Amino acid sequence: MILENFITITPTGLYCVYGDFYLDPQQPVKEAVVSHAHGDHAIGGSQNVYCTAATETFMKHRYRKFAAVDFHIKAYHQSFKIKDVTITFYSAGHILGSAQVLMEYNGIKYLYTGDYKIEPDSTCEPFEFVEADVLITESTFANPDTKHPSPIEEIEKLNETNANIMLGAYALGKSQRIIQLLNEHCPTKNIMVHHSIMPFVKIYEDYGMKLGAYKMYDRKVMKNNLEHQVYIVPPMVFHSYHKAINVVRAFASGWKNLQQQNGI
Repeated sequence: MILENFITITPTGLYCVYGDFYLDPQQPVKEAVVSHAHGDHAIGGSQNVYCTAATETFMKHRYRKFAAVDFHIKAYHQSFKIKDVTITFYSAGHILGSAQVLMEYNGIKYLYTGDYKIEPDSTCEPFEFVEADVLITESTFANPDTKHPSPIEEIEKLNETNANIMLGAYALGKSQRIIQLLNEHCPTKNIMVHHSIMPFVKIYEDYGMKLGAYKMYDRKVMKNNLEHQVYIVPPMVFHSYHKAINVVRAFASGWKNLQQQNGI
């Protein structure tokens, strides 16, 4: 029998009373099951965090000693129990280490997707389809009017200009995918990366992801070369340079209000 109260919405986040744990809690808790390392899903300070190895690495980089008291690392398809609930991680295809959380209790399967992406992405594990009795998913882009263009077609638009480009992107996940896409589809571009993004890039490479060529941002290079440079920066830096000259500005995002800032 499907339990309507198996997962409840609380101010702290999604709570499973039958396992006494939270899914992607928004405050530190005793037992946290974390789907992936983006800041709106993974906060520091919980006592026990259950996640994939890559998620642990990202969280330890971001939160240092405040990431968690104890991490419990689980591979995809490796089942484990918290109280009477059996949990298994499956790839969500969102970023490196992202996981869907399958919870089994009294013969019923409840699937929490977290953020996920179905389209191919060589910078993370591919999305897995999972059978379940109950689906718990976010609806960020569920509006039927929301249609995302091909990432390859979008990145190839950068070939239409020789001017230097300031490309805004989230530091974790989006930036690494952009580096890989630029290397594959924009071979004439020289890629420079903001220093705050570099640690995440290195972690991706440590986990075997091949992103291609890039360099740390060098102001002199950008200033002395007025063509073919792409400077990847995090959102805060992108918005602070809204009056930057001699560059074309673009922001990589599925949100329309951010796409409208693009100069390409």
